[in-house]
Amino acid sequence: MTATRRAVAVLISGRGSNLRALIEAAKAPDYPARIALVVSNRADAEGLRLARDHGIETAVIPSKGKERAAFDAEVDALLRAKGIELVCLAGFMRILTPEFVAGWTGRMINIHPSLLPAFKGVNVHEQAIEAGVRISGCTVHFVIPELDDGPIILQAAVPVPPGATPAQLADLVLEQEHRIYPQALRWLAEDRLQIDGRAVRIRGAAPASGALISPAL
Repeated sequence: MTATRRAVAVLISGRGSNLRALIEAAKAPDYPARIALVVSNRADAEGLRLARDHGIETAVIPSKGKERAAFDAEVDALLRAKGIELVCLAGFMRILTPEFVAGWTGRMINIHPSLLPAFKGVNVHEQAIEAGVRISGCTVHFVIPELDDGPIILQAAVPVPPGATPAQLADLVLEQEHRIYPQALRWLAEDRLQIDGRAVRIRGAAPASGALISPAL
């Protein structure tokens, strides 16, 4: 087993599909990170039960009715009290304050269901289909204050089938999210990611920075 495994917190708001992929990846003896904490702003998030079923500590910090700064301060205090080193956003439906993001710069990543910088925000698959794109996909990136922005670590491309519905495209993209998020976290935990302006250099790894992975690989 890896000598020192980095303590990771996963922030969720819903079912925890990508959380499951990270939990499964972290079971490997050579994986350099452990999922130490799962935090949600919603007590009914399905991902909380998933985490508990795997013996992972959970916490609920309600966001409703709170100012963003106050909520973020609560989350930040919890993460630091628990000795968290890295943060993964996985369907966390909150816009984080610049102050919170600054405190975790270079240590917090997010996964978004499009090939950024295309189709930011919500209803991403509807946006892609309405735009008539032939290729969509997903992106893992470092979190910066701007929404769905930040240096790109890894991307996966997904062909858009003719006549696909948003739900069908979402399922295809989600398969790739489950592939690339654990890989990106592995590189982060191994200190192999170097931010160079808008680019991310991956030390000693192929594919290269911001690489585009096809489903066939």
